[in-house]
Amino acid sequence: MVSEKMYALGTKKSTIRTIFEFGRQRAAEVGEENVYDFSIGNPNVPPPAKVNQTVIDILREMDACAIHGYTVAPGDITAREAIAANLNGRFGINYSGKNLFMTSGAAAALTICFKALTLDNGNNEFIAFAPYFPEYKCFVESVGASLRVVSANRENFQIKFDEFEAMVSPDTRAVIVNSPNNPSGVVYSEETVTHLAKILTEKSKEYGHPIFIISDEPYRELVYGGIEVTYIPKIYSNTLVCYSWSKSLSLPGERIGYIAVPNEIADFGRVYGAIAGAARILTHVNASSLFQRVVARCVDEPANVAAYEKNGNLLYNGLVEAGFECLKPQGAFYLFPKALEADDYAFCERAKKYNLLLVPGTDFGCSGYFRAAYCTSEDTIRRSIPAFKKLAEEYK
Repeated sequence: MVSEKMYALGTKKSTIRTIFEFGRQRAAEVGEENVYDFSIGNPNVPPPAKVNQTVIDILREMDACAIHGYTVAPGDITAREAIAANLNGRFGINYSGKNLFMTSGAAAALTICFKALTLDNGNNEFIAFAPYFPEYKCFVESVGASLRVVSANRENFQIKFDEFEAMVSPDTRAVIVNSPNNPSGVVYSEETVTHLAKILTEKSKEYGHPIFIISDEPYRELVYGGIEVTYIPKIYSNTLVCYSWSKSLSLPGERIGYIAVPNEIADFGRVYGAIAGAARILTHVNASSLFQRVVARCVDEPANVAAYEKNGNLLYNGLVEAGFECLKPQGAFYLFPKALEADDYAFCERAKKYNLLLVPGTDFGCSGYFRAAYCTSEDTIRRSIPAFKKLAEEYK
């Protein structure tokens, strides 16, 4: 009567969402202030004041039918030109509006890219590096392809190149890169990206077709300590960049982002056309007309990096003091510490006794760890540290 796959996706929620909803229930029982919810990456920093003012300005200045009407499928050309100019100034590239396709956030951008690159006949594989955002599997499988995962380099969460190189096959359509990474907070070094590009260049030549990089970049602006995030198309031309303003401008509910297609990509016209076609069948008529115009005017607004960096350092120091092993965050707003027992699900379940809501690392393809999203209030983090210490004491 209905698709069993779709039924399963609709009735079995992600672990992250399940924990988040448990937190809402628990808050009603014991009080919001007594629940330490580190489950979901929902920004706690408000959007820059300019965003709200821009919404008001647009509503006052523009014709209502234009504001709320359709744009062309790739997006409002004025908005795309403004975004292209920003990217050119930051990265020394040469984009125009024709290089951008506006989307309803990064999730739509990723799924469109997967669909666009999946061949009509034959096997189709995409490769991710653990730890990875668990929805990748759902997105990839939704277009009839399969996701292969390179196991985690637990020393520094860079790439296990020997394992990766052996995994690449003639069926590989693209490799997903997420830097800064969700859940580890690690930024791939330029050396890592350069080595990845070298392997893909060689494999593309060997198999007689391009193997693309899909660069998932919603956390690009959230980096700490002077670390720079490599702009991958400058190193590897066959790269599609999927971006969202959900994190940088704190607009996750507005669902606004883009796909960038470099001029140098193999067969630009066919790739861009396939992206447009994939968006069409995925019912992506156009991204929000209003918020295309909002982000175009706010594209130069800086992210509130200082607030997240302060939170990250506060939680990191507290966890290390409590006895946890963890890499110091380089970007995004997540920590990915080792759990205090091999069974990360059991560990996260035990943490609930102290109203600590954490996500098991197994869901990110890396067992024995847990993710803590520190995009929450500084006060919540401070008050959670004694709870983490009590949890740690149980394992001593």
